[in-house]
Amino acid sequence: MIVAMRKVTILVSAAGREAALARLRRLGVLHVAAARPPAAGQTHAIEQEIAGVDRALRLLGVAPERAAAPRLAPGEADRLAAQVVALGHEQDELRRELAELEAHERWFADWGEVSLESLETLRAAGVHVRFYVADRRQLAALPPDAAVEVIARTARGVRLVFFAREAGARLGELREEPPPPVAAAPLRARLAAIRARLEELAAQLRNLSLQAGRLLAFRRRLQAELELATVLHGMGQAGPIAYVQGFCPVDAVSAVERAAAEERWACVVQEPDDPKEVPTLIRNPAWVRIIQPVFAFMGTVPGYAEFDISAWFLIFFALFYAILVGDGGYGLLLLAATALVRRRLRDAPPEPFRLLYVLSVATMVWGAITGTWFGTQRIFALPGLSVLGRLVIQPLSSAGGEQSFVMRLCFGIGAVQLSIAHAMNAWRSRREPAAVAQLGWIAIIWSVFFVAGKLVLGRPLPGLASALLIAGVALVLLFANFQRNVVKGALITLGNLPLSVIGSFSDVVSYLRLFAVGFAGFIVARSFNDMAAAASSGAGGPIAGAVILLLGHGINITLALMAVVVHGVRLNMLEFSGHLNMEWSGRPYRPFREVEED
Repeated sequence: MIVAMRKVTILVSAAGREAALARLRRLGVLHVAAARPPAAGQTHAIEQEIAGVDRALRLLGVAPERAAAPRLAPGEADRLAAQVVALGHEQDELRRELAELEAHERWFADWGEVSLESLETLRAAGVHVRFYVADRRQLAALPPDAAVEVIARTARGVRLVFFAREAGARLGELREEPPPPVAAAPLRARLAAIRARLEELAAQLRNLSLQAGRLLAFRRRLQAELELATVLHGMGQAGPIAYVQGFCPVDAVSAVERAAAEERWACVVQEPDDPKEVPTLIRNPAWVRIIQPVFAFMGTVPGYAEFDISAWFLIFFALFYAILVGDGGYGLLLLAATALVRRRLRDAPPEPFRLLYVLSVATMVWGAITGTWFGTQRIFALPGLSVLGRLVIQPLSSAGGEQSFVMRLCFGIGAVQLSIAHAMNAWRSRREPAAVAQLGWIAIIWSVFFVAGKLVLGRPLPGLASALLIAGVALVLLFANFQRNVVKGALITLGNLPLSVIGSFSDVVSYLRLFAVGFAGFIVARSFNDMAAAASSGAGGPIAGAVILLLGHGINITLALMAVVVHGVRLNMLEFSGHLNMEWSGRPYRPFREVEED
């Protein structure tokens, strides 16, 4: 759930503001909202220091060796970062020079060991030598009296040397390749020296990469110093009084008030006046928190005045995942892969793995009730696996089931999820007439569910559908913009109502993608099984069949997981969230606190 916040204003003497911020930092519960931006240059030194460390970390690639690394003092860290940046700068300069000299080296490879001293001697004697590349047409068009010597004929063109008495003489449109300004022998010596030095620099940077963890820790401390400086210089001031404002979780307000009493600050606590300014802090039980990695991946945070849909997102996302992947065998493989990776990454956060366990088990359950295991039900004939056949719900069966039943089930899932959205809206506005309008939308959602069954599946339209639609439209017209002048309110609502009803129909029908993608995955899996069976009985034998099975099912699993990202997330983030009128406009709650030491 989204934790309630209070706006807190703390007033201190201008002389005591640094001590006040130090205490607030130790308290670690106030999300500071700057009263003003820091003046230019007040945080420049720290920002430059962070930029230097960032350059060093990019060069080092941030090695993972962080455990037993001793803490770096600021002076040591500065010297280490400067050393890495200097090595990187030298590396960049040498690479630029190397690219230039390698181009010169290619010239000698193309034209041979041309002596620059000989060219200079000829120039002094009044003979100017130029090097050209021409195609056959250009070669044939050269003047007959031109003094040229063909050196080589290659796929890239004809290489020729032009001799002239005049310094400005040229061979028209031919591409000239002038010789390098350095002789071949010193060029190769310099290239060897550069390559050797680049190897030395790479080795030095590899050795210094072991310090990347300590640089990361130092960067975190610098970031904390920057935050402190930003807050300090962003405090408001009125004469001898300085003040800091921010937002605090309601259950931590008492700690701030106690600190204010002990430090003799003036402290004002009030309800936030603008929800858009308030950061969002979400606290959920452990079983719901496993969905947080998905929100972190998408970078979405609900606004303070919006809904926390974590629990509903988790429930429906697991269902969508199971239907889209659709195969119990795939779920078993994903479960095993998750367990294997978890054993290797014991120190990683547990939530992503717990989520993957839930999704894998959900997929196995769906595979069990549809009888889909690696695209076939033949495994039921194997010893010990016949029990799986008794778990199949026949209308859902991938072999011999009723496709129309599964499609109608998808419409039903959509109607249920969208109804939950409007029920949540109704509960939030339960003391207002608008809550009745949300109940009307629930009636509309179920009426379009029946209409979808009629138009898409050809099912007869029950009389209840018309009653629900009429009742729902009436409730929305009367209560969505309820006011003393009922007719005026109804007319305001009527402007957008037809499109909204059509949009609701489209949203319910869009859940059909669950069936379409899941069924397509089953067909692909079955096709690969048939191909493998044919290959096994052919010249390739069992090995060819095994390769087809491995590659085919691997591709199918990859496509299924991509479909989860595209469709499973979309239904929650667009259809469901859209009916909740969510904008995902929130900012995460980041309290002003001391940096955690390694």
